[in-house]
Amino acid sequence: QVQLVESGGGLVQAGGSLRLSCAASGTIFSINTRGWYRQAPGKQRELVAGISSGGNTNYGDSVKGRFTISRDIAKNTVYLQMNSLKPEDTAVYYCNLKDPTGDTWGQGTQVTVSS
Repeated sequence: QVQLVESGGGLVQAGGSLRLSCAASGTIFSINTRGWYRQAPGKQRELVAGISSGGNTNYGDSVKGRFTISRDIAKNTVYLQMNSLKPEDTAVYYCNLKDPTGDTWGQGTQVTVSS
């Protein structure tokens, strides 16, 4: 069983930056995909960014060029560097891990961008 713990959320002004971290612990398959999703009030959860165990990345259209996902395999940790933040980026951000057993989610961390 895998556990995910997120950190790094908070309040930031528009144009600012934040870095989210997600540490995984437990039984972790070497083949897995890590990702960040977000959910704003009244909206569906959406993909922000994903990274495979091979290092391939993909991003939601609204964050391309502003956000960067990376991972430290030795630490079982994935990061989301968020730059040029906009008020519409305000949401709860969830860490995700996909492996042969299914999906695991973190508890979520709030990101609020003020205008």
